Amino acid sequence: MSVEVYQNQLRQLLCPPGEGVYTVHTGRERREALQQRLYGDNDPTTAWQQSLANLTDNTAPVLLGICSDNGGGIMRGANWGPLYVREAFYQAYPGTALFELGDVRVVPQLLLDEYVSDATLANCRAALYGDAKSNLPVSPLSISYDVAKGFYETYPQQRLVSIGGDHSCSYPMVKAYLEHKQQHNINVAVIHFDAHTDLLDRRLGIDICFGTWTYHALNMINDPAQWVQLGIRSSGKPKQHWESTLGLKQYWAEDIQQQGSEAVAEQIIKDLTARSVEELYITFDIDAIDATVVGATGTPEPNGLKPQQAIDIIERLGKAFPVTGADLMEVAPLIATQSGDKTLNIAAMLFNTLLTA
Repeated sequence: MSVEVYQNQLRQLLCPPGEGVYTVHTGRERREALQQRLYGDNDPTTAWQQSLANLTDNTAPVLLGICSDNGGGIMRGANWGPLYVREAFYQAYPGTALFELGDVRVVPQLLLDEYVSDATLANCRAALYGDAKSNLPVSPLSISYDVAKGFYETYPQQRLVSIGGDHSCSYPMVKAYLEHKQQHNINVAVIHFDAHTDLLDRRLGIDICFGTWTYHALNMINDPAQWVQLGIRSSGKPKQHWESTLGLKQYWAEDIQQQGSEAVAEQIIKDLTARSVEELYITFDIDAIDATVVGATGTPEPNGLKPQQAIDIIERLGKAFPVTGADLMEVAPLIATQSGDKTLNIAAMLFNTLLTA
């Protein structure tokens, strides 16, 4: 795919940062403040479209917003994560080098194109692209995958990161990442922070959602032992079950509390070094952090990690391996009004750590 073709595709599949949640009035002030910060007094749509031409010479991490909670199933609201986390991040870390790719265009009733009838696909293509016969995807995970796949093909040396969105939004990003690295014979590991395993094969008959995506992504990695989960504490089965049946490695929250973040990080480094891992992708569900400090998420859980424990692990891993892909998911800022500000501050801190690891 040529640079010109890909950039034109981005202008159709995405929208300016802050516009991924399709509402009329809600969030308007925050959206306008974000776009003022990014584009000044220029028309945000025109300025965003023009900025995509600068991707070729870009050296900063590239950010994609995925404003979808369509794959969630408990408390919703993670679709607001990209807008609110961006705001908190730019306030806390002004001047950070970050290229804004835009937001995925989200039809709130859709998740994956394979779940959608031909008639609905045609109707949504007409609504989104003005062409019912277009071949472009219309569901958020399908759009995210096409954007990420095209990104790696067009800009193979650049680093793509994302903010979601419920945790199903990680599926297309990890899938595209693993496919790209395998095509180039790069041995990678996935570091997965979460209170939950997300290892169901189906949830109410659905194969890809917030509780199943890891099970299906695990099949794409070279060695399941190179998928490492940290912070687990809410599971219907014990750690031994998941490790023995699926082959991945887990450090539950209680393991990290008992052993300490430094010891856990060093053990992970030792294990991945022995497996000749070259690069890391880090996916971070905000509910890996204890619910007493992070309440603005769909499934807050007690007895979780302290923010500094997670940061220490990420920083140590980042010193041992290049972190070439990352995402931050499940921030739902409107759920817990009382703890929302604290959640956003922690999310901004974690996102900065992912960028600088």
